[in-house]
Amino acid sequence: MRPDLTPLLFAVCFLDVWDLSHVEEMQSQERIFLSSLGLSGQPRAAGTHLQPLQARSHVPSALWRMFRRSEKLHTQESEPCTVSEYGVRGNIIRYVQDQGRLVSGWSSSCQACVEKQLYFNMSVLQPVELLSLAQLEVNFHWKPVRSAELLQAPRALGVSLYKVMRATLRGADPQANRRLLLSQSVQLQPEPTSVTLDLTSLAENWRKPGRNYGLVLELLPLSAEPQDLLPFHPGNSLPLEPALILPLIQASLVAVSLNPQQCRSRQRRSAIHLPVTPSNVCKARRLYIDFKDVGWQDWIIAPQGYMANYCHGECPFPLSESLNGTNHAILQTLVHSLDPHGTPQPCCVPIRLSPISMLYYDNNDNVVLRHYQDMVVDECGCR
Repeated sequence: MRPDLTPLLFAVCFLDVWDLSHVEEMQSQERIFLSSLGLSGQPRAAGTHLQPLQARSHVPSALWRMFRRSEKLHTQESEPCTVSEYGVRGNIIRYVQDQGRLVSGWSSSCQACVEKQLYFNMSVLQPVELLSLAQLEVNFHWKPVRSAELLQAPRALGVSLYKVMRATLRGADPQANRRLLLSQSVQLQPEPTSVTLDLTSLAENWRKPGRNYGLVLELLPLSAEPQDLLPFHPGNSLPLEPALILPLIQASLVAVSLNPQQCRSRQRRSAIHLPVTPSNVCKARRLYIDFKDVGWQDWIIAPQGYMANYCHGECPFPLSESLNGTNHAILQTLVHSLDPHGTPQPCCVPIRLSPISMLYYDNNDNVVLRHYQDMVVDECGCR
């Protein structure tokens, strides 16, 4: 006689449905949290697989300094949502990467120039964000081929930056659609040389659809011989003895923005000391969240984890002052003591939370520093 497998099959199907529902719920919660960070999903670098942090964009040293400073500010009362390094309001700092390209060969408008297109995708800002600052930073890295070049007179480049007003039709003069924003000379030295420019109003206009045509950077050698500047050739077909190799150009746009929905006063976290003695009364309990446990270590740069804490415990009658109960909670515990089956106890919930700072990569591989509210449970109460 064959055994009846129906109950077993039903149990297996039930477990599969429960597991599927649990996974879907976890994915839904993850989407909600990532959306609050302005992310459409777990950030992925170019390609189909997540790259290790070491293989992704370099984290600017300025962002590291701001991250460490913000960690100290969370332990004391401070002016919320202010980026003191730039003197503007904001709680999100992005290093938006340049997506432009180096133009092949000489510039059509300047036979001795080399052109570099600059393009910054401003759609990474959420519509709710208020742009406070957009500062262009262009770094020139020049390494002499021969040590004797260090003893020669300093090499200099003429740097011109243009705003592209509109797309240029084929065969048309590109200069007609450009407006000069900056013109200056740069001394090439073994140490990186930088040029900065405030582009806040222009970047705000770039947030509108169809308004972002980028920038053009022109480099001109300041010497008697225009051919001193080595042109860019596809396939790396370079002259054997160039007089001046084109420096490595790294451009980024520092965008500081304010999300007013996530801007509240920071609490004095250092005053919180969670008890370690066991108790079933409502209070904050210690909980450390390691981002590796949720699979986010590939895009969160720092911190690797943090003390999040949680609330747990009963709200017994009578509610003591230490349980931070509201008048409603006090009455609810009284009714619960008279009718325990018909009226539940009040819930033990967070009543004071504080923020943390997070340094991470967004969906476009930009490095972002964000002060994220309501991440640490500092105090619990009965509600």
